[in-house]
Amino acid sequence: MDCCWAAFLCLCVLASQSRTAEASRTTLNWMERMEAVTRGRSSASHADLVHGLESKLLNASFTGHNLTLQTHTIQALAFKLNCNFAGLSLSSAILEKVPQAKPQHAMQFPAELTRNACRTRSGELRLICIYFSSSSFFQKDINSSLLNNYVLGAQLSHGHVRNLSEPVNISFWHNQSLEGYTVTCVFWKESANESYWGAWSPEGCHTQRPSPSQVLCRCNHLTYFAVLMQLSQAPIPAELLAPLTYISLVGCSISIVASLLTVLLHLQARKQSDSVTLIHMNLHASVLLLNIAFLLSPVLATPPVPGAACVMLAATLHFALLSCLTWMSIEGFNLYLLLVRVYNIYIRRYVLKLCAVGWGVPVFLVLLLLAVKSSVYGPCKIQLSDSQGNSTIFKNTSICWVQNSWVHRVLVMGYGGLTSLFNLVVLAWALRVLNKLRAQEKAPGARACRDTVTVLGLTVLLGTTWALAFFSFSVFLLPQLFLFTIFNSLYGFFLFLWFCSQRCRSEAEAEAEMEVFTSSQMVQ
Repeated sequence: MDCCWAAFLCLCVLASQSRTAEASRTTLNWMERMEAVTRGRSSASHADLVHGLESKLLNASFTGHNLTLQTHTIQALAFKLNCNFAGLSLSSAILEKVPQAKPQHAMQFPAELTRNACRTRSGELRLICIYFSSSSFFQKDINSSLLNNYVLGAQLSHGHVRNLSEPVNISFWHNQSLEGYTVTCVFWKESANESYWGAWSPEGCHTQRPSPSQVLCRCNHLTYFAVLMQLSQAPIPAELLAPLTYISLVGCSISIVASLLTVLLHLQARKQSDSVTLIHMNLHASVLLLNIAFLLSPVLATPPVPGAACVMLAATLHFALLSCLTWMSIEGFNLYLLLVRVYNIYIRRYVLKLCAVGWGVPVFLVLLLLAVKSSVYGPCKIQLSDSQGNSTIFKNTSICWVQNSWVHRVLVMGYGGLTSLFNLVVLAWALRVLNKLRAQEKAPGARACRDTVTVLGLTVLLGTTWALAFFSFSVFLLPQLFLFTIFNSLYGFFLFLWFCSQRCRSEAEAEAEMEVFTSSQMVQ
């Protein structure tokens, strides 16, 4: 009888081992098939392959508490859990068959992981972890690369795990310092992209940097995780967000009122306007639109607002900025004509042609971008750093703006750089002319005050303060942020002061001419 029981037990063990070996062989074959995709030898859907591997791991039979399988670029792990789960820590440094030459990674799961699943059922649960050292199955971000090309995934059987009060900690190490890079913890959100089976999203994840070469992702759900890495400037300190926001809000509000008042005063005058005044009014209109769109941009970037509204506002904000820069260049061009041709200007339908350039070119560029790829516009994330002890926590704030880095470089920074350079040349020319006039003046001291006001006015009129945007690096970053925010949020107000000074000057000159004419009439 004892021999029969021993034989029976041997058969059970052999059958169990056979099932384990068969499950391992089937899963490994599937993983090798997935690797064939990265070598271009398969046309299978990436989503089907990833979901197929998940299904095989969740249903695999194996002895012991865990199963580990590995190919060249994929490592799969499966764990048997129960409702007494006390947490689990995994590290590539101790996982079998992981080459230590590669950058390390780790995952730490809280005890809360199985709580919701155990409320609805009892018995064995299955936790699977899939580590990819290639990003071929997941679409890369347009502007970023994945740190080490690592994608770390985890899934629990019997339902999704989300909204954890104690987060899952995912650590990524790099073989060199990440200083100078913007890093963002993201997860793979399925069906978030119309042209692919998902897209990277930072929702529910917080980014921390415990050390220069480590990124810690604290996420409240299970899925596939990675770190988007982008070479960029240093993030803005989080404590500066409140003062910069307050300055922008106050400055833009003052500029909106000032620009609107300028346009109303011009309309109230009811007199024939020359080309110079009409150019000023178009510049005020573009500044008014820019300030309004800028104040609305952070409001419509929040998740409850439909994405289409943010896209349209981002396109409007880009159009307003381009038109504002274009009208600044037109101001410079018109000033150049006045200086060179000394008011001897006649161009047929001059203002109409300028309007075609000032408004038409920005409209054409923005509509072209929307027609080619509307995803150029949308919520744009600005990274903030918050130092807490020995670690740095990274947070994001969003505005509706240009998302594509190339469009930003060419049609924001490049466009603004060209207009600023042109206007700086015109300003230098204007200063040279003023210097010549002062040298010819018999009493140069009498012109000093008026010339100073003129130079300041031209500096504002030509928008030379926008050139501060090109000093947002190194030690110039923080001073530039405040100077750029103060000067350019109040740009409409400065234009209003210039308009008022020019109007008072023209009225004073008209009164002086009237007095001279009256005096000559009385002499006669």
